[in-house]
Amino acid sequence: MEIVVKNLRIYNNTVIKKLTIHKLISLLKKELDFSINNLEISFVKSADIIRLNNKYLNHKHSTDIITFDYSKLDSCLEGEILISTNDALDNSKRFKTSFNEELIRLVIHGVLHLLGYKDKRKSDKRVMKMKENLLMHKYKFLLNEK
Repeated sequence: MEIVVKNLRIYNNTVIKKLTIHKLISLLKKELDFSINNLEISFVKSADIIRLNNKYLNHKHSTDIITFDYSKLDSCLEGEILISTNDALDNSKRFKTSFNEELIRLVIHGVLHLLGYKDKRKSDKRVMKMKENLLMHKYKFLLNEK
């Protein structure tokens, strides 16, 4: 299995290992059939998310994830995934999952956004959530690797 994914940068100050994220992205690339031109995944504090959410999306609140899609081709990803560690921790408590499980879920969610999945309308959200749950169930084993 390919472990190092080219053109992927991970900025991580959490307990989840960079290698786990690399493995996840590698598996998602194979399953969802995409390549990466340039992808950055950053784990940031809620203050950073609030600032970016306000600046680029005109929302004055925190959110667990913001995805910026710079892709020119549907199958070649280029973008940024920013994950709020504070919101991820809150989500993990609310949904009674581990912090790392929530981080994995958010990475999957971000990749799905970059692949064109939407979650604004109820019907789109349902489709995206089903795909997210399927992938989460399939790749949850990564959390048990040493």
